[in-house]
Parts: sequence; C-alpha cells; structure tokens
Amino acid sequence: LKGVGPTLAKRLSRLGIESVADLLFWLPTRYEDRTHIVPIGSLRPGMRAAVEGTIELAEVVFRGRRSLLVRLSDGTGFLTLRFFHFSGAQQAQLVRGARLRCFGEVRRGKHGPEIVHPEYKDAGAPDKQAVEGALTPIYPVTEGVQQGRFRNLTAQALAAVGDGELADWLPAEIQRELKLPGLREALQFVHRPPPDARLAELEAGRHPAQRRLAFEELLAQQLSLRRL
Repeated sequence: LKGVGPTLAKRLSRLGIESVADLLFWLPTRYEDRTHIVPIGSLRPGMRAAVEGTIELAEVVFRGRRSLLVRLSDGTGFLTLRFFHFSGAQQAQLVRGARLRCFGEVRRGKHGPEIVHPEYKDAGAPDKQAVEGALTPIYPVTEGVQQGRFRNLTAQALAAVGDGELADWLPAEIQRELKLPGLREALQFVHRPPPDARLAELEAGRHPAQRRLAFEELLAQQLSLRRL
C-alpha cells in the first residue's frame, strides 16, 4: 500500500498486521460523527464536534508554557484552538483569513470554548483520509501510527480488494436465513459506515455487518475445536 515503508510496516507488525487482509479485519472500536458541522455558538464543554470557520487571529503566547493560539469564527461565535506542540509549517498554515475544518473535544477556556490539539484541515481541500460522507472510525493503534494514517491505509485496502478477491465462506442460504450481509459488504460498512448509520447500534455491536463478522469468527472457532 502507498506510504507503507519498512518503518511503518514494523509498527503495524506489532499489531499483527502484515497483509491487506490483516488490515481489513483490524476493526474500529468506536465511531465519531464528523459529517455534521456544528455552529460554534452551539458548542458546550465535553462535546466532540466538527466545526468550520475562518481564522481571525493566530499568535504564539508564553503563559506558563509556549503555545500557539488560533481564534476561529463562523459568525455564531468564537472558538480557540490551542497547540502546545507545533511546527513552523503549522504556523505558516494557520494564518488570519484561512478557513479550517477541525474536530476535537470542547473544553471551557479562559476566553470561551477551546479545543486542544484538534484534528484540522483546510476547509477547501479534499479529505486525504477518505472519510467524507461517512462516520469516522477510531482504531486501536500502536505508538507511531496515527489515526489519520490508519484510516488512509484502510481506504486503500478497501479500494484494492475487489468483490471476488475475499473468500466468503458462509453459504448464501445461511446469509439469507440469518439476514447477514456478504463479507465484502460487511467490511465496507464497518470501516466506512454512512452518515445515517445509528451510532448507538454500532457502539453496541448490533449492526448486521458487525454480527456477520462476529458470526464468522465464532464459527471458525467452533470448527477448529471440532477438528481438534
């Protein structure tokens, strides 16, 4: 897959991921809805939300510790983005007049709501993580493998595997009887659920796509035990 060199391959191997199939079966533990933009004026402490606005002010301050403060406005209110660790390239990007889309957990700041180290991108740029129009999966990862990079890899893996390239061992009649989707469909759904998917159902693991994968795993265990 594009972007996987020796260093990243070694880090992925710590998770037991050494093939595209391994990657596809490394499932998200939860999801976040980043498809709906929340007005800044509606933000409350504790919310995890996606916002979009224009940078009104960006400055480096030294109040206890050095940090980059960015004030974002969308016409309904102001939000402070706080970065304790930042590079010169970030400073050059986060300038007055730039439009950002960002996501993170809102907390109560000295001058109103703020998000510390949000995930962000140019509001007009394409989403390189390939999750536009889908709920955002959150994966169990290891040190040195960021969520954004992992989502990019799963997007590549889904695109690389055609309908006939994954062996689906469940007979069609069993799938129909249990009302379960095919393997390719199930994997596509759990990695990129559509925005109208019910988060509560996903979090509880009750969606048919999740049940399909769980059924296959339990069946494999049962067959292995019977063979032994």
